[in-house]
Amino acid sequence: MELVITSIVLIVVGLGIGVLSGLLGIGGGTIIIPVLRLGYGLDAFMATATSLFAIIPISLAGAVAHIRSRTCIPKLGIILGVAGAITSSAGVYLGSISPAWLIMLVAAVIIAYSAFTMLSKALRMGGNKRGTDPRTSAQATMRGQTPDSTPPDNEGTDPRVSCPAAPALAARNVALGIVIGLIAGFASGYVGVGGGFIMVPLMTAWLGIPMKNTSGTSLIAIIILAIPGVIQQAMLGHIDYLAGIMLCVGAIPGAVLGAKLVSRVPERTLRFIFSGLLAVAAVMLVVNELFLA
Repeated sequence: MELVITSIVLIVVGLGIGVLSGLLGIGGGTIIIPVLRLGYGLDAFMATATSLFAIIPISLAGAVAHIRSRTCIPKLGIILGVAGAITSSAGVYLGSISPAWLIMLVAAVIIAYSAFTMLSKALRMGGNKRGTDPRTSAQATMRGQTPDSTPPDNEGTDPRVSCPAAPALAARNVALGIVIGLIAGFASGYVGVGGGFIMVPLMTAWLGIPMKNTSGTSLIAIIILAIPGVIQQAMLGHIDYLAGIMLCVGAIPGAVLGAKLVSRVPERTLRFIFSGLLAVAAVMLVVNELFLA
């Protein structure tokens, strides 16, 4: 009976995680790890490994919905993912030889920093300038232009969608994308998260991409960069498959729903939600390691 109740709780929690994943472009690890640590009682190694395992199907569901809605930049997502896959195994290895408290502390610090970065950006934001279309802004940014630059008429855009259809990537942005992917991949393997909590803030800060475009782009990258880490964690025997599957049962439909909602939520609101979510996750991890572990 206890197993049934626990499974139901994980499915319900997974539904909420999925919605946030599809909406914000995170794999969900920033929430899954505290849930598995505090609610399910897994140790740090099992929590991070199980989180990484669940992240792939959750991200896949959200990414497919974003691709269909054309609220993402697939080329950039692939670049980020391939770069991240290169360093994720190194992160897993370092995590396997690190003390459990250090893994959770690093996770909390990185998550808190990402929350601060996103919150400060949201506070500085006002309403969109009159005449500025977020589709045009993202497209110009990817070409290496300023958001106010005038792109070629109708090139790469579809008036029916909320983001560029297939924007060209400037060489500078490709290089920055690789750097972002390398950082996110290492962090993903080390602390057991998808890396979206790093990629989304960096894409908005370094590349100037609106969050309505970063969410789906991040999920595409997460699918790729998480695979080596999951394989390595499985070989180490750290994954609790039952907990991971129960989370996915709820999270997969939630991710599809979240991806559909992203075009309806204002940019500034997305940033506030993202930063608030990360701040809560960081606090939960710190409280657990200091007082409950």
